[in-house]
Amino acid sequence: MKRKFNIKINKAVEEMPPSGIRAFFDLVLGMKDVISLGVGEPDFVTPWNIIESGISSLEKGYTSYTSNKGLAELRRDISRYLKNRYGMDYDPEKEILITVGVSEAVDLAMRSLLEKGDKMLVPEPHYVSYNALPSLSGASPVLIKTDPSDGFKITPDDIRSNCDSKTNSIILNYPNNPTGASYSRKQLKDIAAEVLKRGLVVLSDEIYADLTYDYDHVPFPTLPGMKERTLYLNGFSKSYAMTGWRIGYACGPEKLISAMTKIHQYTIMCVPITAQMAAREALKNGDKAVLEMKKEYKRRREFIVSRLNEIGLSCHRPEGAFYAFPSINGTGLTSMEFSQGLLKEEKVAVVPGTAFGVSGEGYVRMSYASAFENLKEAMERMQRFVEKRKQ
Repeated sequence: MKRKFNIKINKAVEEMPPSGIRAFFDLVLGMKDVISLGVGEPDFVTPWNIIESGISSLEKGYTSYTSNKGLAELRRDISRYLKNRYGMDYDPEKEILITVGVSEAVDLAMRSLLEKGDKMLVPEPHYVSYNALPSLSGASPVLIKTDPSDGFKITPDDIRSNCDSKTNSIILNYPNNPTGASYSRKQLKDIAAEVLKRGLVVLSDEIYADLTYDYDHVPFPTLPGMKERTLYLNGFSKSYAMTGWRIGYACGPEKLISAMTKIHQYTIMCVPITAQMAAREALKNGDKAVLEMKKEYKRRREFIVSRLNEIGLSCHRPEGAFYAFPSINGTGLTSMEFSQGLLKEEKVAVVPGTAFGVSGEGYVRMSYASAFENLKEAMERMQRFVEKRKQ
């Protein structure tokens, strides 16, 4: 008798929910005349000098593998850039790894750091992968709820009250996706002091660092005692409008970078050389374009926050990134009901707050990385939708 065949899937993977962002946007595919404020992607095209550098590298025959860690020249460029900009000092040979976007770096870091039974502190609302990836190592995320009353920021008390003997790490993301919250130097120093007391490793995802609007961005490793216990994550997707190039980097202690590189060797091997060559150009000659895009994002921020509050959707002022995270509680709808209704009735796509954790209920995320005219029209449509719920 033929044995019944059955493919057994890893239980942790089976129980992992699909991305709340992607699951919702499957609904958008194929719909016409939709204004999308959903996917966190710049509406700008990669600056031409960066594109040209990628094209030129192909024309010159740069089509091979690179070192697993990435082009030595790019790692040196990153080391020099961070030194000149922030005074950060990383050895390009031992302390820098080029990854397929920051997303891969987060995955590598969690798999390198976490074991069965470990706990990681995860402030919420959070980027979609932070809650899911620890489970692949048998670890557990400890969710720390934030809300508008504290600017969607964690405090030393939050860390203190959520730590126990199994807590070994915390992931920070600032400016934050989805709330746009960031931190002053004083706030970060207070958090760092508590991290030091608790002996935690810090994963600091600072992909939106260049899009901090109201004060200077402070990298976490620059704080007293933090460099040796922090993995600094950044990349080119957001500030240089290079999402499709898929290139990020991790900087940190040699021991951790070495462990991450082992996994990277077996899974990715190396980041495509074309993207790495383009990234070199971005670091050398991309600052002007970044500042121009940042200026436009700031203009859009002022508009969308003002309009949302006029409409009656209370919205705190994001300090960075390109997201608004308004409360929709006044409509009497859940986050999913609001998002689905707005899409169906007015053809405006936003992301339900629950995609970013349970504390996201009552909110939706709107990306203002969209043309200004689209934002104006989207706000008109949203106002119609909300006013119907008041009748």
